[in-house]
Amino acid sequence: MSAEDLDIYAAYAVTITLATASVYAGSFGSLPKPKRPKTGGNATKDDADADEDEDVLERLTSEDAWLFPVLGSIVLFGLFLVIKYLGKEWINRLMSWYFSFGGLISVSNSSIRIAKNTLGIKRWKEFLQYRIKFLKGTGEILSVSWRTPSFFLVPLGMIPSTLYTFTSGPKKSALLTNILALSFAQDAMSVMKIDSFKTGCILLSGLFVYDIYWVFGTKVMVSVATNLDVPMKILVPKSKAFSMDNGAMMLGLGDIVVPGIFAALALRYDYHRFLIAPSGAKFTKPYFYAALGAYVSGLACTMAVMHVFHAAQPALLYLSPACILSFFATAWVRGEVKEAWQWSDVPVKAADASKEQVLEKETPRAEGTSNPSVPSAVETPTTTGDGGGKSQ
Repeated sequence: MSAEDLDIYAAYAVTITLATASVYAGSFGSLPKPKRPKTGGNATKDDADADEDEDVLERLTSEDAWLFPVLGSIVLFGLFLVIKYLGKEWINRLMSWYFSFGGLISVSNSSIRIAKNTLGIKRWKEFLQYRIKFLKGTGEILSVSWRTPSFFLVPLGMIPSTLYTFTSGPKKSALLTNILALSFAQDAMSVMKIDSFKTGCILLSGLFVYDIYWVFGTKVMVSVATNLDVPMKILVPKSKAFSMDNGAMMLGLGDIVVPGIFAALALRYDYHRFLIAPSGAKFTKPYFYAALGAYVSGLACTMAVMHVFHAAQPALLYLSPACILSFFATAWVRGEVKEAWQWSDVPVKAADASKEQVLEKETPRAEGTSNPSVPSAVETPTTTGDGGGKSQ
């Protein structure tokens, strides 16, 4: 085995590790925040962190899931027409500034999550809290709060976006791209939540068809992916020196976020089972680990086919069936197919204090937006990859 082969295999391993770690952390980030029982009658809303409010975000429904491939196709074809008739320079510049601005918020949020999970919720709450309220008459229209470490973390979070904005071409390192991309992925998986396994299967199936059509049926995906230079993918150089001279492995954010929100749903279902279980039961995660294992297997299969045939592959071609089968196989083995299929995810309003402690203990201590319409890149002489539906 040559040194070049070893470098390629190492790039495969790093790509799978980064993507899987992102899905793992993002899934735990999607869990509802348990409510502790009030200890007295004087507790007020001001005593709680703004980021610990009840989970009331709307879930994506099956009706929404059907629209994702349609909207993704419209956006993708629109980008293709813009690049073809107006050129790629100005759209790259515009989107680069857009993603850089979004990165200011995304990386800062990720930095705060990492600090909070590393220190623990109890230690984090010992820091001083500051709050700004925007009022209209006697009504509150917006409230923003933060704790002392945020004064240092937010400026640090601005550094990657600033450096990315003011560099161009090959100077944009894989490190900066990965920091921004993984931060977007974490935010997307924490915010985008589907309401049931039925919706998840519809979403994965629709994007499965979307990926195949635009990758193999037309040249649209190829054109868009090879002309856009924005942090919508993770990059792993095919060199021990992390040089981009020999090309890089690419994995689009769509290939992380879409299976990631399905894995996150599986974890929330495991948490639901834990909450309704008899007191003293352990927080087991069979559905989540099955989905995570399917994700790793799907990525490995993608890269194996790509390596054998020397052609970039749409990763959702392998990831979508793997994730769907993982759910049905797990439910069938456990005899819970009907129950799991009919379950609908709703915000958890209260949790037993002892079970909450288990949840906090098992939450990972480190965490890293994306659009399912993110285009996929293709293999080029120096770069191979995927930008939303394919991996190379």
